[in-house]
Amino acid sequence: MARFRTATLLLAAAAMFALAAPPAQAAPGDVTTTCASTATPSGYVDVSWGYSASCGTQNFNPNIKQIKQLTGLPIGTVVQACGSTYYPAGWVQTSSYYSSSCVAWPNSGFNNNAWTLKRVS
Repeated sequence: MARFRTATLLLAAAAMFALAAPPAQAAPGDVTTTCASTATPSGYVDVSWGYSASCGTQNFNPNIKQIKQLTGLPIGTVVQACGSTYYPAGWVQTSSYYSSSCVAWPNSGFNNNAWTLKRVS
């Protein structure tokens, strides 16, 4: 039983590390999933929020996020992003709206929480 418990703890720790690790050499436009407690790196935006037991909470509040690499995308590219992080220089907000996939905090209402962004420089 102790061996099973140790193996389970090691697998859980490995899953948490995999979700918490920063993206390695992502290509422009790549999307990766990380624990919400990890800061969104420069050049990325949040594109979706969700819940995963592998990020360590027992409630069902959003605790994971998908982030998208914007650095290197061509001028004129349009992306949808959550308003939970700032967008990088060279991008402008062309509209804002509510998205159920961008609910990063419980009971946040139905206020605009997402952006359409366009690369201008």
